[in-house]
Amino acid sequence: MRIRPAITVATALVLIASPIAVAERPPDPNPSDLPAAAPPSPSSATQKRSECAEPLALDSAVSVEAALPARGLWDLTRGAGQKVAVIDTGVAHHPRLEHLIGGGDYVSGSDGTDDCDAHGTLVAGLIAASPSASDGFAGMAPDVTILSIRQSSAAYSYTGGQANQSVSNSTGVGSVGSLARAIRYAADSGATVINLSEVACAPEMNDASLGAAVQYAAVVKDVVIVAAAGNNDVCHVAEDGQRSWDSVTTIVSPAWYDDYVLTVGSVGPSGQASPFTVPGPWVDVAAPGEQVVSLDPRTDGLTDAIAGTDGQRLAINGTSFAAPLVSGTAALVRARFPELRAREVIGLIEATAHAPARGWDQYVGFGMVDPGAAVSAVDPAHVVSPRKPGSDRDAGRPIPIPDLPSETNASGRTLALVGSASVLGLLTLGLVAAPRRKRR
Repeated sequence: MRIRPAITVATALVLIASPIAVAERPPDPNPSDLPAAAPPSPSSATQKRSECAEPLALDSAVSVEAALPARGLWDLTRGAGQKVAVIDTGVAHHPRLEHLIGGGDYVSGSDGTDDCDAHGTLVAGLIAASPSASDGFAGMAPDVTILSIRQSSAAYSYTGGQANQSVSNSTGVGSVGSLARAIRYAADSGATVINLSEVACAPEMNDASLGAAVQYAAVVKDVVIVAAAGNNDVCHVAEDGQRSWDSVTTIVSPAWYDDYVLTVGSVGPSGQASPFTVPGPWVDVAAPGEQVVSLDPRTDGLTDAIAGTDGQRLAINGTSFAAPLVSGTAALVRARFPELRAREVIGLIEATAHAPARGWDQYVGFGMVDPGAAVSAVDPAHVVSPRKPGSDRDAGRPIPIPDLPSETNASGRTLALVGSASVLGLLTLGLVAAPRRKRR
């Protein structure tokens, strides 16, 4: 999470196996790297080491309204029948999240509905908060079911064994491996949309299991995967950006698996790209990600700020909060047009976005997402997805379904999981908007 004044809490992402050098494009996912099907559980013992984030009550002077206009679409669809998996820091029970179910926990022993970091609840509120007569706030698709899977937390750390040694100089729980396992679990649990408001970013990485997981979810299970583009105070991209694959210096995963993931950048109130949004040839669309208002996980109300260590109000900003607006849009589209495949949903959202005057842009992709245009499309099955400069993706080209190894012979996946015992590197995971905590 990126918060103004500019502070970011990053969680160390454990890089399983040795890193690979930067490539112009991601390697083709290998189904043998797909994590085995298993219920969520921590890969190593963990312990809570810092205080939870402290959301502050909504400033009475703040005008509360939905970040994107969706109410006018609710006569067509409110997202009923769709299950959106929020793989994040957990989602707390809130009276305005009427259809929340716990999916499990890779951090500790909860069912996924504990949220010490506040991040996941903010994200879920933007997707599915029900409207209230007392204010103008509401999520994009209030009738969807939210499946909460806690995959990371900056308030916890590993306590023993080699997993602890690998992050002895870092804080936080969450790895490329646990993110991959969570995606597999969400896809197998019937999610139709997966929201990923956290990323791994580094000059080089080995994220083979993550690539296999997004391919499996998107192609085999027909899930729309929406990922945040990342924040530059964590991902550190040079000012000239990375417009083409040849100019990439910082990989953002899983965003760079562009065939399978819809990647979302952030814009401010003026519609211009936010100064913190990370550019890349994989960015597809953008949505508002500044001065966010959403659900307070500690109360029944709303919040627009997190308490800093010195007591100041820290506004909530980040691509973390642009992504759920697009996830909510995807859920509306899937409910409205259930015949569309995941790739077609992504193409429709790209094609109906408000394109920049100069065409595709490395910061905002094909432009600001337009839920109204996407949900009210006259012939959505025949909308041609726009193409990026230098893209080799043919419009409408079907992505072949990979041959998956038998679940009874999952040795490759088992080795990938066991590999956590021999960690050879670290990545930085930006809870692409994580509130700062007070240290004990």
